[in-house]
Amino acid sequence: MSQISYYTEEGLKKLKDELHHMKTVERPKISQQIGEAIDKGDLSENAEYDAAKEAQGLLEAKIVQLSNVVANARIIDESQLDNSKILILSKVKLKNVSNGMELTYTLVAENEANLKEGKISVDSPIGKGLLGKEVGDIADIQVPNGIMQFEILEIGR
Repeated sequence: MSQISYYTEEGLKKLKDELHHMKTVERPKISQQIGEAIDKGDLSENAEYDAAKEAQGLLEAKIVQLSNVVANARIIDESQLDNSKILILSKVKLKNVSNGMELTYTLVAENEANLKEGKISVDSPIGKGLLGKEVGDIADIQVPNGIMQFEILEIGR
């Protein structure tokens, strides 16, 4: 049974675009490679044919997996979310209690996470530790090198 995942409109569009690219660009390219390898003759000793067939199998598996993700994706209605608590799509300003450093993150679905853009997954240790917290709360978050404490300064969208 597939698991329902929640996405922003932008995140779901990226997934659909990636799936479309796999189906319309990559799939025909691999089929062409297989055709060219077949034209070269003896398939029993044709490394190009074997490589193309393996690539085709991997691509088809990716297409099936991504199709399932897209089929079970739901877009989050931001207008229905409570801004008093940290939820998915919350933009959170934090202060590291130990060193006073301030950080800003947006909590997103796992597939949309991108640390360079300040987007962290709600399934990450920090994301899990922040969910449900309110402004002024101290979040104790278990990370590989111990427990970090973050003070919640702001919650927004």
